[in-house]
Amino acid sequence: MEQFKTMEDLRDAIKRLSKWFARPIVEGEHPTLHLNPNSTNREVINGIQRDDYIFSACGNWIVPSAEHGLSFSAHWQHLKGIHRMKSKRNPGKRVHVYWVLEKADIPDGLEFIADPRDRRKQHYFLAVTKKMTVSELRSKLEWVADRMSVIRDAQDAL
Repeated sequence: MEQFKTMEDLRDAIKRLSKWFARPIVEGEHPTLHLNPNSTNREVINGIQRDDYIFSACGNWIVPSAEHGLSFSAHWQHLKGIHRMKSKRNPGKRVHVYWVLEKADIPDGLEFIADPRDRRKQHYFLAVTKKMTVSELRSKLEWVADRMSVIRDAQDAL
């Protein structure tokens, strides 16, 4: 097992592993679901923010889209900027970084897809690739969250 003396050593080791995806999350919040009614001012259905995914007209289904999904950073600079924004919007609260490697066993029907509007390919969506019910998506997002690693109070690490 290798021990890292600096954050640069750790960053270099992670770069050698594979591509990674990370999300800064305010302490007390869930890494993939909106369970706290105060966590967003947008409509939430079964823990899923309505504008993160494309819902069917009846609201029971999630429709596949390469332009929608849960937001993830895939580059240190992008992650640092999002972390800074979350910290400013939540003064006095710690912000943790949850992350997963690209090679992780992501559930069928979900895939990390580069945001087509981001030329630098630093922002990714955990997108739905197959039509599924809202409850199926929730279960899959919980499954992903259970397998994510966390860097607690990540400000110093970034």
